[in-house]
Amino acid sequence: MWLQWIAIIGVLIVVSFGIAALYGRDRWQSHTAQLRTQLTNGQQPIEPKIYDPKELEGLPTPVQRFFRTVLTEGQPIVAAVKLSQQGQFNLSETEAKWNPFTATQVVTTQRPGFDWDARIQMAPGLNTFVHDAYISGEGMLHAALFGLVTVAKMRGTPELNQGELLRFFAEAAWYPTALLPSQGVRWDAISQREGYANDETSARATLTDAAITVSAVFQFNDEGAIATFQAERYRDKLTAMPWRGRFWDYAVRNGMLIPLEGEVGWEYPDGIRLYFKGTFTELNYEFAS
Repeated sequence: MWLQWIAIIGVLIVVSFGIAALYGRDRWQSHTAQLRTQLTNGQQPIEPKIYDPKELEGLPTPVQRFFRTVLTEGQPIVAAVKLSQQGQFNLSETEAKWNPFTATQVVTTQRPGFDWDARIQMAPGLNTFVHDAYISGEGMLHAALFGLVTVAKMRGTPELNQGELLRFFAEAAWYPTALLPSQGVRWDAISQREGYANDETSARATLTDAAITVSAVFQFNDEGAIATFQAERYRDKLTAMPWRGRFWDYAVRNGMLIPLEGEVGWEYPDGIRLYFKGTFTELNYEFAS
């Protein structure tokens, strides 16, 4: 008899676990829909609606080469992009402990914003749901087991706001018309004295959204596309650190040359510690109209 009771209890536990997981998933999806509605409702008109190479006049030489490499005259300006990713995420700060993830992301370019909705597999059947977002000038990070049990939650601090706008900026290699001067980006030449590659391969870009201003140094590959970026990003309220990323596997999508793979990490005195490696499985663009 007691074996039967153990079996019944086991079945009840499994059923309860399944019900909780379904509830968590549905609740998380509802929250995702709310965030993305807020994101798209905040979109602003885009002008101009197409790329004109005349706006490159006066820009640093490597920046002019970059736009001529990744865009063609008459390219429509990206208004939004919906993408799907898969890859690995390292949740440890001291060692390489990579976990597989899948994610969808929605980006708007005017006003700058995004929502990254990911599932990071901690163990078979055990997923952490993650929202990483920048909406209406506010950053947000929320992670929860099964979408129910919160393990991390931050929102709206100046450091987080800066960091999330910086993420939008760095990822503009995927929506390169957002880096044009007409879309609010200022480009400046840099020198070797600043500790970067010479001004034939790198340039500094600056973007302001409301009261938040971010800058990043982009380095370009031999073909002229973005190879790497570097910026100072806050890890917490007190610590700003060099934050680096690398892009590769370029391909033409909707007339634009974009990278399909990338990795990101923090720069320590003993070298870079990567925490993200990802590749695109789907990209869908919306253009200014």
